[in-house]
Amino acid sequence: MLQNKHFFIVYFLLFIITSCKEDKRLNRTLPSQPEQAKNKYAEGFSVIKNDNYSILYIKNPWPKSEKHYKYALIPKENVSKVTLNKANFDGILTIPVQKIVVTSTTHIPALELLGVEETLIGFPGTNYVSSERTRLRIDNKDIRELGKNEGINTEVLLEIQPDLVVGFGIDGNNKTFETIKKSGTPVIYNGDWVETSPLAKAEWIKFFGVLYDKEKVADSIFNQIETEYLKTKAIASKLTKQPTVLCGAMYKDIWYLPNGTSPEAQILKDANVNYLWSDTKDKGSIALSFETVFNKAKDADLWLSPSYYNSLNSLKKASEHYSEFKAFKNKNVYSFVNTTGKTGGVMYYELGTARPDLVLKDIIKICHPELLEDYQTSFFKPLE
Repeated sequence: MLQNKHFFIVYFLLFIITSCKEDKRLNRTLPSQPEQAKNKYAEGFSVIKNDNYSILYIKNPWPKSEKHYKYALIPKENVSKVTLNKANFDGILTIPVQKIVVTSTTHIPALELLGVEETLIGFPGTNYVSSERTRLRIDNKDIRELGKNEGINTEVLLEIQPDLVVGFGIDGNNKTFETIKKSGTPVIYNGDWVETSPLAKAEWIKFFGVLYDKEKVADSIFNQIETEYLKTKAIASKLTKQPTVLCGAMYKDIWYLPNGTSPEAQILKDANVNYLWSDTKDKGSIALSFETVFNKAKDADLWLSPSYYNSLNSLKKASEHYSEFKAFKNKNVYSFVNTTGKTGGVMYYELGTARPDLVLKDIIKICHPELLEDYQTSFFKPLE
């Protein structure tokens, strides 16, 4: 009886030891839990990393969007290891992307910053591109002209066979994109323009980083931009004097200005200026009558971004009333429309989103010139 009892105890201990070893072995083979790469500012996209592939989620690709998109991104060395149900995704891509079409000039700086501009093979409206590096590739016929964004030449696009088209839309009803998707080419909506802060927009370089399997590089680039932006903001925050600022101009008798919660107003706030409509919380632009704007801003120290007008004379020709503003009389009107590439593309519309640190420095140079004595503005110039 004692022998049986002794045998049972020994057997039980062996069972426990063996079970522990097996548990450790099993734990080592269990797949790791999905890991979400968290953004600091951007809300329109997120990335979930699994063992052999990542999932890219696109949220709010246009204002009031109720549609979310989900894409599987598989590194080329893992393609044989992954089997996915296509019905569960809006697209399945092998990364890094080898051939891409983008549809907004704001996408081009991200490609160049990541060093993958050679993968760009098509663009709608190449004359709007300002970057010298990308213009050289356009001139060398390495990038095909695809017509207009609202009606991309699908015949040419299908001929060049991109791995991916990065688009943008105001409502999701772009029939051309639907045609492209039906051909088997994935279309991913980029919603950088919907973000509500300058740094959130700039953080979309991480969106391109995951497409090119260059997430660490994208993180590093964004961190440098963020650091420079916050450092510049801190310099301006020490001042107590705030110049008053007016923005925008009239279009068909309505004066449009950025609302106080917009990225443009955020940059003005970070530059430590008194934007006269900083307390507004409208969605989109503020639409006001000339009289309302004049009564509030006739004595504003500075006038920034007066629509598409490129000179004081063109402003006055559009309306004699513009010349009644103090900022006009003192020639303190500044715009970015005269800083262009060789084919007329406005640099601000291309690089301004990716480099809010440069935009902030421009505004500070204009409004507090003593703070950045040696800095030359990148976009904004005084209207002559």
